[in-house]
Amino acid sequence: MDVLEARKEKAANWFRSLQDDIISRFEALEDDASVPLYHGEAGRFEKKAWTRGDGSEDLGGGTMGLMRGKFFEKVGVHFSEVKGTFSEAFRAQIPGADQSDGRFWASGISLIAHLHNPRVPAVHMNTRMLVTSESWFGGGGDLTPVLDYQRRADFEDTLDFHAAMKGACDAHNPAYHAEFKARCDEYFHLQHRDEPRGTGGIFYDRHNSGDWDKDFAFTQDVGRAFADVYTRIARRRMPESWSADEREEQLVCRGRYVEFNLLYDRGTTFGLKTGGNIESILSSMPPVVKWP
Repeated sequence: MDVLEARKEKAANWFRSLQDDIISRFEALEDDASVPLYHGEAGRFEKKAWTRGDGSEDLGGGTMGLMRGKFFEKVGVHFSEVKGTFSEAFRAQIPGADQSDGRFWASGISLIAHLHNPRVPAVHMNTRMLVTSESWFGGGGDLTPVLDYQRRADFEDTLDFHAAMKGACDAHNPAYHAEFKARCDEYFHLQHRDEPRGTGGIFYDRHNSGDWDKDFAFTQDVGRAFADVYTRIARRRMPESWSADEREEQLVCRGRYVEFNLLYDRGTTFGLKTGGNIESILSSMPPVVKWP
């Protein structure tokens, strides 16, 4: 096995293991959600394998993990490992695709969580590796408190989330956090409304320092930091009760999620334009939403 193939296998195996770890943590939260706020059986992830293309050739696929429970209203934790050829129109947007005749390989994990309890922030995370004639990592995580008073920059959940992302960055390069936080704020912005989607986090793309092992280790630490901090935030907010007005506010805020993901999200565009699993790609949509 050559060096690149070994790296691809190592990265894909890590993304699979991160999917398993987060699923285990989220099912534990389901188990711990109790009356009087939460009723019914604890949710469990339904894992569904999928393949890309019509099956006439090996184009990869993945495992979609989706749960609807008493604590998580809808959460998806998905793994993919795909390969193929970009369309002529799309390859010009991807570094190195012209030099690879459009051929690519990509693997990663993507996650989005919507909670019954509006006191618990919605959250998004993804990390990935992409190969054309070049190779790089991308990803990050961002927090979206859905209640106005929780959307202040100094709110406890936001401070903890940013501290966790900063810790992952600082372990590798003290300059990373300021750069990747600024990119996140710029990226997760609804241009048509001129407002942020949430309270941010970090976002990095086409990350290639020239040292693959270090870049991979950084991506792993981002995944670990996310799993730890979001589980802690969700568990802290779990016992808090909510009002009908707060639920209404949550549903309106979810509309912003829909608008961003359909209009601006690069992952959605990449998945749809490379023949990804539509059910998995659009599982980021919240289960209930309102536009007043």
